[in-house]
Amino acid sequence: MKKSLIAAAIFAGSLTGISYAEDTAIIATVNGVNITQEMYELYGHKRIGVKPDANLPESKRQELLLELINRELIYQNAVKSGLDKNEFVVMKIQEQAHNILTRFQIDQLLEKNPPSTDMLKEIYQTQIVDPASREYSARHVLLRDQDAANAVILELNNGANFEKLAKEKSIGPSAPQGGDLGWFSPNQMVGPFSAAVEKLKPGEYTKRAVQTRFGWHVIKLDDARDVEPPPYSSVEAQVMEVAQNKIINDFIQQLKEKAVISIK
Repeated sequence: MKKSLIAAAIFAGSLTGISYAEDTAIIATVNGVNITQEMYELYGHKRIGVKPDANLPESKRQELLLELINRELIYQNAVKSGLDKNEFVVMKIQEQAHNILTRFQIDQLLEKNPPSTDMLKEIYQTQIVDPASREYSARHVLLRDQDAANAVILELNNGANFEKLAKEKSIGPSAPQGGDLGWFSPNQMVGPFSAAVEKLKPGEYTKRAVQTRFGWHVIKLDDARDVEPPPYSSVEAQVMEVAQNKIINDFIQQLKEKAVISIK
């Protein structure tokens, strides 16, 4: 038998936690255990990415069924040999159960609480339209500590060339380009960096070092321009994902408020 077929039978996605209808058609029996049409369709979908239907070649249908039979044989033998009581196996089963129940809970939550039109519009406006209405072209000198950044600002105050300082002192990847970051919208940068850039006028640099998780920045704004935001249709999936994540996070927060959590 081909190794790929055996591997597929062993490593295909788990069907644990799925409830099957009792009246579904039985398509095979292995040592008295039924394999149903519903089990076959679910397994096939996980294996080939689409629900196996009448359009699927008969050879492929037989291949999927054989994989199911092989899997059942291996499973039965594993239980017979006591692997189902192995400590590591039990832990992995519990982990899968947690993952499956969590996924079903989230699916149910989003199904019962879909993002409203107003919510989607607000996210589009605040996270897409507003940040994208302006673009900036800037340079920066990235330093490891505040003292080094303050020293660069002092040199600039004394007339030093920003591009030259960036090439000589910046630890960022843009150093060879004189600290040039090109054009970007505020939401493409970390918050403190964007906030500092938005306060500058073209030609100005920050008179105080800006701290982010990357280090300390001295920033110079080269230019700024207005831009048209992308149409909603082009970012609809992105907006929907943000909305769904908010619903999920709000749900988790509600659970935390009612829970007793101890971290040791």
